[in-house]
Amino acid sequence: MRSDATGPSALSRSSGSGTPSTAGQRPRIGVSSCLLGEPVRYNGGHCRNRFLTDVLGRHVEWVAICPEAEIGLGTPRETLRLERTDAPSGAQPRVRATKSGTDHTDAIRNVADAHLAVLRTLDGYVLKNKSPSCGLFGLPVFEEGKRVDGKGRGGFAARLLDLCPELPAEEEGRLTDADLCEHFVERVFAHARLRALLESAWRPRDLIDFHARHKLQLLSHSPQGARSLGRIVTEAGTGERSDIAADYTAAFHSVLATPTSPGKHVNALQHAFGMVSGYLDDSRRHDILAAIDDYRAGHVPLTLPLSLIRHHCNAERVAWASQQTYLAPFPTDLGLRNQLPRK
Repeated sequence: MRSDATGPSALSRSSGSGTPSTAGQRPRIGVSSCLLGEPVRYNGGHCRNRFLTDVLGRHVEWVAICPEAEIGLGTPRETLRLERTDAPSGAQPRVRATKSGTDHTDAIRNVADAHLAVLRTLDGYVLKNKSPSCGLFGLPVFEEGKRVDGKGRGGFAARLLDLCPELPAEEEGRLTDADLCEHFVERVFAHARLRALLESAWRPRDLIDFHARHKLQLLSHSPQGARSLGRIVTEAGTGERSDIAADYTAAFHSVLATPTSPGKHVNALQHAFGMVSGYLDDSRRHDILAAIDDYRAGHVPLTLPLSLIRHHCNAERVAWASQQTYLAPFPTDLGLRNQLPRK
């Protein structure tokens, strides 16, 4: 496949197929090339991440970039690190070669600028942790050869978030945490659905329908934020399309960036139960309520009450409820939402 990003390390990959809740909105995710198995590490190796390549990769299109390879650093190459200088307070540390002292900061940051058109089409980004160019969190910072800080951010990663502050971004090392992984993947697929809508010749009623399908998902992150989005949608038929789109996009991503919790999930589950309850007999209503209570108590994962609600919505043809993205925000074979809730 032809790459959408230019340069020696950039490539684009696509595989797999969507699910009913995601079909037609295949997310495009930026990724550090080494995580897909490209031999671009400083030692000539790679850090292939099997969740990304073998699991998530079935449902997304990758756009891979290695900033260090992009600026012409070969493999193997001199290692880099973040160094503090006498720059004004608050300035980002510099990215320097450990032996020669060569400063690569501007060149690495410029890689993000060079790919800006591509970055604006992405739905998320997975970055290599502990990398002076790509690391997002907790990188060591040095001054005169001594470590003085442990809160650095890689040069490319910092510029990426400057240019695309609403883009869901995560380090691959943190994706081993089930809750962080679920949150990132949920945001990515929601980002793709909104992008697909706004890239179409959408009408106000399309935005209203989109918001209605995401009502419970938004509620599970921030009830107050969901209400604020509702107020934006009510103006869809009277305001300027560009202004409505911009306001809705910013608020939508802000709400989904807010972490959910077992309590918020219980609230959303109870709303979902209310949509189908009137179609069920006492026995089936009891089964759902018992599953919600078991989830609240930490005895079962979220997938159990969700599966019951989704099953009964489909069986009773409760169309509006069965179309809620909350019931299937991403492909089920990703194996997410299977952990017990944290207390």
